[in-house]
Amino acid sequence: MRLTPVRLSRGSTAAIVAANSRIACHGRLGQIDAAHKVFDEMHEHTVVSWNSLISAYFIKQQPQSARNLFERMPKRTTTSYNAMISGYIKLGHLDDACAVFNSMPDRNVVSWTSMLRGYIQAGAIKEAELLYCRMPEKNVISWTVMLCGLIQVGRINDARKLFDEMPEKDVVARTSMVSGYCRVGRTAEAREIFDDMPRRNVIAWTAMISGYAHNLQLDLARKLFEVMPSKNEVTWTAMLTGYTQAGCILEAIDLFNRMEEKSVIACNAMIIGFGQCGMVTEARNVFDQILEKDDGTWSSMVKVYEQNAFQLEALDVFRSMQLANVRPNFSSIISVLAVCAALAIIAHGKQVHAKMIRAHFETDLFTVSALITVYVKCGDLAKAKMIFDSFEGKDIGLWNSIITGYAQHGFGEEALQIFHDMRLMGMIPDEITYIGVLSACGYSGMVKEGREIFRTMSLNAMINPTAEHYSCMVDMLGRAGQVVEAFELIRNMPVEADAVVWGALLGACRIHKNLEIAEIAAKKLLQLEAWNSGPYILLSNIYASTGRWEDVAKLRKAMSLRSVSKSPGCSWIEVDRIVHIFTGGDIIDHPEQQSIIFLLERLDCLLKESGYCPDFTFVLHDVDEEQKAHNLRYHSERQAAAFGILKVPEGMPIRIMKNLCICGDCHVAIKLISKIMEREIILRDSYRFHRFKDGSCSCKDYW
Repeated sequence: MRLTPVRLSRGSTAAIVAANSRIACHGRLGQIDAAHKVFDEMHEHTVVSWNSLISAYFIKQQPQSARNLFERMPKRTTTSYNAMISGYIKLGHLDDACAVFNSMPDRNVVSWTSMLRGYIQAGAIKEAELLYCRMPEKNVISWTVMLCGLIQVGRINDARKLFDEMPEKDVVARTSMVSGYCRVGRTAEAREIFDDMPRRNVIAWTAMISGYAHNLQLDLARKLFEVMPSKNEVTWTAMLTGYTQAGCILEAIDLFNRMEEKSVIACNAMIIGFGQCGMVTEARNVFDQILEKDDGTWSSMVKVYEQNAFQLEALDVFRSMQLANVRPNFSSIISVLAVCAALAIIAHGKQVHAKMIRAHFETDLFTVSALITVYVKCGDLAKAKMIFDSFEGKDIGLWNSIITGYAQHGFGEEALQIFHDMRLMGMIPDEITYIGVLSACGYSGMVKEGREIFRTMSLNAMINPTAEHYSCMVDMLGRAGQVVEAFELIRNMPVEADAVVWGALLGACRIHKNLEIAEIAAKKLLQLEAWNSGPYILLSNIYASTGRWEDVAKLRKAMSLRSVSKSPGCSWIEVDRIVHIFTGGDIIDHPEQQSIIFLLERLDCLLKESGYCPDFTFVLHDVDEEQKAHNLRYHSERQAAAFGILKVPEGMPIRIMKNLCICGDCHVAIKLISKIMEREIILRDSYRFHRFKDGSCSCKDYW
């Protein structure tokens, strides 16, 4: 903004007023140098000149310069002190504001109200109440500030008492009470105040409509919305958000289409609403139509893709967000970290970690917890532990994350040590803690320790075992070969066994080939989850391993009749921030197919020279031995391992993710490959981690 030059002459009142106006205008625009230049050129300064420049320094967030100027003032008025108090309050410097307030020779209602507002903004409601009681004079603003403070901390009954005592109630006070009641679900009382309002503005109408929508009273919200005399974009968006949050997507679409001007906030609400209903294409259409996207737009689209398992698309949008120079916000960081963890792509995870630091999210508990999960699920347990150790103010969720991480990596003793450290720190374990610890015992074969922890769980933490805790015990006993005892434990459980419990038993039966109990567990599972392919596949594997091909065929026919489909086994690996996906038996579409095939055939020869003999019990089709060997060679995890050997530089671990449990034959083969090729291969399957190095696995063949 260009301002008309003012010629200053000594004693010219008009010139002084004009100069003061320019100082204030420059200050509001943040142009502190220009404001100071006008101030310095003045032959005569009034108190207004000094006060205007002080306010300009606070707007520019330079409180020390404002203080220095205040100290130089030849004469100070109450307004000068108030400018200092108000400036400090806006910057959150409550102690400095108190010091100025206490030094004031005279105070007016503005001084008291500013301090009252400062205490409330700082959450010091008790101090605010004491100050309020001391106030020699109150106006409607003072009453309303105190009222909002009580509402802010949820003391709605005390707020109502104060509201009733107010000698004058303006539209702001009444609207605050409407919002306060709606916030705690008391919409009937909010409506009484709304109906009694002598004058309602658009904010009051919007508060009542938003209150109904927030409490999912959408019919009442819509009725009020339709009779509202004048709506603005906030009102439309409030109604729209109510529909999307309640999952009423058809009503939301109708309202969205009626909007003459679709604000970015409304569009963002529709993106989220479509995403919650699984309408990803529709969400993307709205996203693409927004010309001026804000950080909420980008983060909403990232979240929609992440929640609907479009992980690669979520990464693409997040990358485009960076190219558009949009700073990532909390929501987008959390969503993209979830994607990195799900896909086990460590390069992207590290990139997001760096962005977290630049955006100052590294001190936030939730983002740090998500980051630890990323490093755990990417196989970099040392990095996860380093972040965990360096973070102050750990909560139970953070402890649970690192305990579960060590459990998944098969480090049972270390997980138990962290569990003991947690208790020494005074943290009380919760249900999730015990699931992590019991899983650690199960994955590491620590049956004795697991039994003791399970026995003392209700004594030490007053936690009654749930079905999840029993499933950990069943899994632990089953892995240790105590399948019959695991079955008896299920039969005597005080809580009803769910699909997870029976699934753990069926998995144990597959490992130890207990067909009798497997058929019982599979029958129970099919009663609980007829749509789930898991029981069919596990039982089919057991039949195939014992050569019962007729039973395998019957199961496949039953799956077909019930329209149960099996998720194809696939593995993926990240190289140069590109995710390469491999499906068992199919590498035709990969651009490096010839190199991969050549290496797999070469590895096959080297494996045989090392004494490897294919285990045909892991082939689930009744074909000849040559075809069985071919099928095993092209399992997805072996393709990913071969590609990793070709592309990942020597000295760096090869990190592979698999959507199902690793094949037992591949487990043997990859152990040998790690020794033959002198490479460390970290594979995360649907259950746990396997770290292959020098011909052995971190699971110690206990999985």
